[in-house]
Amino acid sequence: MPAVVWAQSEFMVLKQRLIADGFPAAQIQTVFAGKTVQFDPKGVALFFQHNESKLNYDQFLSAKSIQQARQYMRNHQQALEQAQKNFGVQPTIITAILLVETRLGTYLGARPIFNSLATMAALKDKQTQNLLWNQIPESRRLSRAKFDAKAKQKSKWAYAEIKALLNYAKREQINPTTITGSYAGAMGISQFMPSNALKLAVDGNQDGQVDLFTHEDAIASIANYLKQHGWQPDLSRKQAYRVLLKYNYSRPYAETLLKIADKLSTT
Repeated sequence: MPAVVWAQSEFMVLKQRLIADGFPAAQIQTVFAGKTVQFDPKGVALFFQHNESKLNYDQFLSAKSIQQARQYMRNHQQALEQAQKNFGVQPTIITAILLVETRLGTYLGARPIFNSLATMAALKDKQTQNLLWNQIPESRRLSRAKFDAKAKQKSKWAYAEIKALLNYAKREQINPTTITGSYAGAMGISQFMPSNALKLAVDGNQDGQVDLFTHEDAIASIANYLKQHGWQPDLSRKQAYRVLLKYNYSRPYAETLLKIADKLSTT
């Protein structure tokens, strides 16, 4: 079945919900009629598969990675210092996040995040859930009960994110279907979800637009995010760790960020 037909069929209920929630019908019809819009069961299925592999955080502590991070700090010294002045977040912490999230902006993800979020949001519909279930290899499936529970939770989360994406794109006057990122729907150098982009991203380079694909905006937005979640310049290590968990609730992630910052603080 052609992708555009899939989009019109599988997203029918989602479009009706968005229109009922106040989005103009013409806007929704235009967005979903975009040539790149399609139901993405392959990408979304990754959320519902057993996965024993874990990210090797030690890779970010290698001499090569730290050297690249130091060079990044030199290249973007002005933006990092301005972020520290405005939000009180040290350049080493901001750089550590950028290193782990996107390898300092060199690995951003190539999936259209509109497709990922719209597909997950569409899982509220039982028929759509069944379609996705059939896309997952039997050897990697959760139990059907766990799958159904997760689909319900993810569809609610993704629906809020797709609304945020539409509002963010309208505010910044960009086409939401052209934004690429991770299969989870995170975008830009800072890997913000649309809800965070809408509420917490800021215009770091003062060009009148919040664009998380520019380093200045990504740097300032990370700093603002951390500040809004309790970051202060004089936090203890334990307190800093707790704030960093708000960026990504993973203990190894937060611990690695602090280790990177330690290394970057030494000459």
